[in-house]
Amino acid sequence: MNQGRIWCVVSPTVGLPLLLGSVLALSLIVHYTVLSNTSWFPAYWGG
Repeated sequence: MNQGRIWCVVSPTVGLPLLLGSVLALSLIVHYTVLSNTSWFPAYWGG
């Protein structure tokens, strides 16, 4: 791992939840944006 020394500065008990939380938040934002700006998705749920 090339950036393995980051854990000498940031504790893994703080850094890993922040990293995973930011990935989760970004994923939810992208999915919400894509699904709210398409015309086929509401039609798909509506039948």
